[in-house]
Amino acid sequence: MPGKNFVLRTTQQETAAVADAAVADLAQRLAHELLDASSHPTTQSPARSLSLLHLLDHLQQATERLQREVAGAAARAGAGYPQIGAACGMTRQGARRRWPGLFNHTDEAPTEHPMMTTPARPFDVLLVEDDMADAMLIEEALSERGARNLVQVTDGIAALEHLRDPDRVRPDLIVLDLNMPRMNGRELLKVLKTDEALQTIPVVVLTTSSAPDDVAGAYSSHANAYVTKPVNLEEFEAAVQSIDAFYLDTATRLPRN
Repeated sequence: MPGKNFVLRTTQQETAAVADAAVADLAQRLAHELLDASSHPTTQSPARSLSLLHLLDHLQQATERLQREVAGAAARAGAGYPQIGAACGMTRQGARRRWPGLFNHTDEAPTEHPMMTTPARPFDVLLVEDDMADAMLIEEALSERGARNLVQVTDGIAALEHLRDPDRVRPDLIVLDLNMPRMNGRELLKVLKTDEALQTIPVVVLTTSSAPDDVAGAYSSHANAYVTKPVNLEEFEAAVQSIDAFYLDTATRLPRN
């Protein structure tokens, strides 16, 4: 009807059916064009089926390349593995296995891993965590909140080297685990809060321990907050995002200089 805007709404199943039909039709039409242009295949030989199989393989490879490009574009735009997986009918773990490295993981330095970079003044977060599985979960949770420059180090010594490097950007927030090799989180926290150059950086302890001694010790060393890691994955993400929301969105931060 002229002068009115209509929105076509379909279910996921209907959309999938239309997409599957379109891909099948395209493959069939291309196969017919290929076979019509060739004078070699005959109805008695397997050449026709093999040609179609070859064409479908190329179509599948092209589709996978395009999906990888679109998944990367979605990641750069702020989507995390949960959203990317949901768009393809799979879990976040499935999306990570299918398209690894969408957030610029690197193994160049064994104790320091730049995990996520985006332009235009994202917040800078230093994650002091030696568990790579937890680090990846934290990265995903932060990526859903917006642009973040996340750097992970695996112990307190590597954290101090990073923080005291004059060529490094001062982080807006430090997220700190307690149990790590070389220098653990308890020792690092004491150093941070007695160092005049570093003591004003907010430090949130994020750890599996809920022991009263650990909680009391962290606050005695002037941790800004203490959060126990939830076991449930959704609760874990929610906890990380609540830390991020308060310290990087709600709280007033010191100027960069």
